[in-house]
Amino acid sequence: MTDTEPTAAEMETGPNAPAIGENTSQSAMSKEELDRYTTDIVAALKTVYDPEIPSDIYEIGLIYRIDMDDNKMVDIDMTLTAPGCPVAGEMPIWVENAVASVEGVSGVTVNMVFDPPWTPERLSEEAQIALGWYV
Repeated sequence: MTDTEPTAAEMETGPNAPAIGENTSQSAMSKEELDRYTTDIVAALKTVYDPEIPSDIYEIGLIYRIDMDDNKMVDIDMTLTAPGCPVAGEMPIWVENAVASVEGVSGVTVNMVFDPPWTPERLSEEAQIALGWYV
C-alpha cells in the first residue's frame, strides 16, 4: 500500500483488499463519491488495532468485505486471527464505531465470519514489516 489511501478501483484490484460497492453501475453514487467513502472508510478502519499484533486490522487483512448501499448503510464482513481471540466480542464494536464516525455514513453492521479462515498470507507488506516478517 502506498502513502495515499486507495481509490475504489484500486481496492478492487488488490489481492486481499475488499472493494466497496462492487456493483457501482447500479449505484446512485458517483465514482467520486464512492472514492471519497472508500478513502474515509479505509482510514477509519486503519485506526483499529489488534492488541496482539502491532498493525491495524485493515493491514492485517481482517476485513473481508465492505459494502455500502445507496442509503449509506455500510455492511462489513470481518474475521479474527483466531476464533478464540480475547477481543472477539469487542473488536466488531470498535470497527462499527470507527466506520460510523465517517461523515455521511448512516449506519454500520459488522458481521464476524470465519470462512475462509484468516492466514498470515493476508498480511500486507506494511504489516509484515511491522512484525519483522518481511524479507
